Amino acid sequence: MEILLAIIILALVFDFINGFHDSANSIATIVSTRVLTPFQAVVWAAFFNFIAYWISDFKVADSIAKTVKPEYVTLTIILAGLIAAIIWNLLTWYWGIPSSSSHTLIGGFAGAAIAANGFTVVNLANISKVIIFIFAAPILGAFISYIISVIMLWSFRNFNPFKLEEWFKRFQLVSSAAFSVGHGGNDAQKVMGIISAALLVYTKNLALTGESLPAWVHPSWVTIEQVNGKIVHIPEWIVIGCYTAIAMGTMMGGWRIVKTMGSKITKMTPFEGVAAESAGAVLLTMTEKLGIPVSTTHTITGAIIGVGLTKRISAVKWGVTINLLWAWILTIPISATMGGALYLIFKVSGLK
Repeated sequence: MEILLAIIILALVFDFINGFHDSANSIATIVSTRVLTPFQAVVWAAFFNFIAYWISDFKVADSIAKTVKPEYVTLTIILAGLIAAIIWNLLTWYWGIPSSSSHTLIGGFAGAAIAANGFTVVNLANISKVIIFIFAAPILGAFISYIISVIMLWSFRNFNPFKLEEWFKRFQLVSSAAFSVGHGGNDAQKVMGIISAALLVYTKNLALTGESLPAWVHPSWVTIEQVNGKIVHIPEWIVIGCYTAIAMGTMMGGWRIVKTMGSKITKMTPFEGVAAESAGAVLLTMTEKLGIPVSTTHTITGAIIGVGLTKRISAVKWGVTINLLWAWILTIPISATMGGALYLIFKVSGLK
């Protein structure tokens, strides 16, 4: 029970870190265009991150929980993967690199499992989707934002530019809210998936050993409902806890990364902010409904590049973009290596 409790606490800590690490995704454009102050922006984003609680399902959570084949998952593997993900998230936040919290978590989990049982334990169907969308998410984000930008440019070509500026500032409140809902719905579910995987292992171990739950634990608190091997219900305390943690983390603001996202890729105006956030919201909603754990960081970065391309190719600072791409490519291997190393340390120390 002690390891399970440690996993739950660390998972919520990771969700909190995810919130302030990824808050830049939700607020960078709205802050850089001065539609809201930094404080107003994080409150706005945090509120709509939590709103996702009422409209999301558990498809992404199921995908994350099944990153590793269930029969090979142990609490020690999950613990090692979580700690690795927390370490890498904190390092990339400190360095101001908008890396993917999602890929960090997946990499740490998979790396610990591989160290324990070899590469065959990885669920290739789930991992393949994640790897494909490392590249597909920014490309699709750029394409959608480019199309939205072109449509808006054509639709409003005869309007007064000064009045349009004021209207787009109002529109950006809506687009940033929509993107924050998408972020909450996608990213909070990833931690739900990790906690669900831990509870499934814990209850399975109890059944095998014939042990009972502690007297203070109600069975409904640890019951994950599945239909045809898919998670269809997660206890409410997990869902509320995850959405609360990510919303509170967002309130902290990831100021180091806001600078990178808001100004270093391309110059942003309210028009570009609306296009980028709308594109990000569309893509996150689509992938969440399909159960694909895509990176919100990759999505919004691609969307920002897309609006930059509507001006000219040179409007995008490609040197910064290439550095980000390297960070994205390396995130899963580095976090996997860290997760595997931590698992081996735990094994040597006698933790099972």
